[in-house]
Amino acid sequence: MHRFRKNKVNCSLWAWGENDKGQLGKGNTADRSSPVQVGALTTWTAVEGGRYHSLAIKSDGTLWAWGHNAYGQLGQGDVAQRTSPVQVGALTTWTAVAGGEKHSLALTSDGTLWAWGRNNIGQLGIGDAVYRSSPVQVGALTTWTSIAGGQAHTLALKSDGTLWTWGYNLQGQLGLGDATNRSSPVQAGTLTTWVAVAGGHRHTLALN
Repeated sequence: MHRFRKNKVNCSLWAWGENDKGQLGKGNTADRSSPVQVGALTTWTAVEGGRYHSLAIKSDGTLWAWGHNAYGQLGQGDVAQRTSPVQVGALTTWTAVAGGEKHSLALTSDGTLWAWGRNNIGQLGIGDAVYRSSPVQVGALTTWTSIAGGQAHTLALKSDGTLWTWGYNLQGQLGLGDATNRSSPVQAGTLTTWVAVAGGHRHTLALN
């Protein structure tokens, strides 16, 4: 649900489990207890799941989403649920994707970071608490290299090895030594050797 995944080869896409919001991408809301292929394509390169929505990238650099969309987490400019994959915008430069509980994140090949969906606690990192139903850029930096989403918090690494966090922080999951929420990225500590990050429901993990 909360960690960036990326494959190095083109693959077919499979899904199973709960499907009440269409999160399996099969065009319906029937649960599946065994893996079922999502479409017939074999060009998927990355996939990620939120709580009730799914995200994936194709080898042509396009980004696709489906499932629950009450907070705009599918990036379609609306809040209509989708039961089959729909393309997010027209960009063909997406390289990484991550799903929070009800928000979404993605990186492009130029190192920019984008976010959309629920933003009641600042988990989009854009300095406010307004939901976005289409991708919005998080700041102007072009040095982001990795992303992860928690329940309502977000984590990212920069090319200089620093770790940045924002969003919900009641349990200290932002790693800032306090329990204050943040609506913009804040550096966690001073280390410059972080190489991977992951978000749990209300906790965070990282490697250095």
